Amino acid sequence: MHNSAQPLQFRNGKDSDAFFELLDGPTALAYRPAMTEPATPDPHADSILIVDFGSQVTQLIARRVREAGVYCEIAPFTGAEAAFERMRPKGIILSGSPASVPAEGSPRAPQALFDSGLPILGICYGQQVMSQQLGGEVRPGHETGEGGEFGRAYLTVTEPCVLFDGLWEVGERHQVWMSHGDKVTRFAPGFRIVAVSDGAPFALIADDARRYYGTQFHPEVVHTPDGAKLIANFVRHVCGCSGDWTMAEYRAAKIADIRAQVGGGSVICGLSGGVDSTVAAVLIHEAIGEQLTCVFVDHGLLRAGEREQVEALFRGAYNIPLVVVDAEERFLSGLAGVTDPEAKRKFIGKTFIDLFEEEAAKIGGADFLAQGTLYPDVIESVSFTGGPSVTIKSHHNVGGLPERMNMQLVEPLRELFKDEVRALGRELGLPDAFVGRHPFPGPGLAIRIPGEVTRDRCDILRKADAIYLEEIRNAGLYDAIWQAFAVLLPVRTVGVMGDFRTYDSVCALRAVTSTDGMTADIYPFDAGFLSRCATRIVNEVAGINRVVYDYTSKPPGTIEWE
Repeated sequence: MHNSAQPLQFRNGKDSDAFFELLDGPTALAYRPAMTEPATPDPHADSILIVDFGSQVTQLIARRVREAGVYCEIAPFTGAEAAFERMRPKGIILSGSPASVPAEGSPRAPQALFDSGLPILGICYGQQVMSQQLGGEVRPGHETGEGGEFGRAYLTVTEPCVLFDGLWEVGERHQVWMSHGDKVTRFAPGFRIVAVSDGAPFALIADDARRYYGTQFHPEVVHTPDGAKLIANFVRHVCGCSGDWTMAEYRAAKIADIRAQVGGGSVICGLSGGVDSTVAAVLIHEAIGEQLTCVFVDHGLLRAGEREQVEALFRGAYNIPLVVVDAEERFLSGLAGVTDPEAKRKFIGKTFIDLFEEEAAKIGGADFLAQGTLYPDVIESVSFTGGPSVTIKSHHNVGGLPERMNMQLVEPLRELFKDEVRALGRELGLPDAFVGRHPFPGPGLAIRIPGEVTRDRCDILRKADAIYLEEIRNAGLYDAIWQAFAVLLPVRTVGVMGDFRTYDSVCALRAVTSTDGMTADIYPFDAGFLSRCATRIVNEVAGINRVVYDYTSKPPGTIEWE
């Protein structure tokens, strides 16, 4: 066993971040495998490269491109040239940035991108850096005396442009979203102004000969109502992408990738039975069959009935080799006295790694470890400058593996958002009721019990959580909610039940709406629903005498409490 006093050394230098944060819970629904295997296309043959300069909304550009039916990837500007050589895309989008173009050492786009002859769309900082690098001028707003431009704005279309085809006409005014302090004070040779705003005389510029376009506003955000259509016009009409990228193509390409990566090697997959891990397991099993062994760890931090559901599902419906490890005592004893959220996650992550190493040895060794890593994990965990990211929560799936394991990662979902994983699940034959299942974190109930985690407190929370989800399903609200769960607080309050004084725990209820989990808003339950949940939980769960509802969005809060 590894000495817990010494941090595990990861190939990319990270410590042992919690290993299974984003694995989610099981389901008892059956899987219907697809009967035919499509041809294998090149996933990058019709693609867009997005160069990230550090904008908080770069991932939204990717979403808009994919919504237009075009495959894309995000690369930090430091790795953009390598990504360009690998992908050979049909077009390039330059993102926004918190940096200032006039500032010394601010990011620049690789010259190779401009030398490629490909269409380029620069957004906000992307427009400014493109203008500067091609012979224009950018100055800080305070130097021009005009200041910046932030929030809702209105632009006027002054000239026709291919980005406006079927959308905007000359003379029309349209709402957009601005967020910039610097200004383009002289545009580069070859460009013309096609739209202006009150605060940005170069709101949208175009060089039709070179197919270069720049927006000072952010078309990727919802506050620019026509922004998604502008991006679609760029990737399809300007870049010539077909717009027919499908999950069938992605599935076929990934099956080919998995076979090429794994060869004749063996793969062990950490399985929870939830959406991410299950879609990854089914896809890998379709690619390599019996070379895959799934391992399900019962750490005692699961919701009610989950172990039984996982065993029934994967040994029955899926017919995928499954090893179940009973590790409740090991996890709960290790969590005794631990109250810091990061300490919980790191202990759970290390213990998962130890267990997988042990199970790999039992089956004769494994060459690969499969994970359900998603694209938001990658985006949030890679700094645009190539430096370390701020740790909000330790993530299992971007930290690499300990050197001693001598295993490589297989991550077939690494380029997908959560809703795209669900689409892939449907492509693989999984029913809608399964792929729409709420996420469940790998650390399980440990991060829904602030303070010390004990078996008794887990049992209390399991009961409350089951009641809450039952009421949500009964109300027909489950599919309208991204994630819902109960939290058992380290707070006791005075109550009265049957003329007797009680002094028991507080239960908090959480429910949010989201698209990809990167931002989230609270679900607006009516008071009657929350009252019913509170009444049932207090009446049916010994140890809880008060229920509250969490009204905090993400940001500033996170979805999970720890």
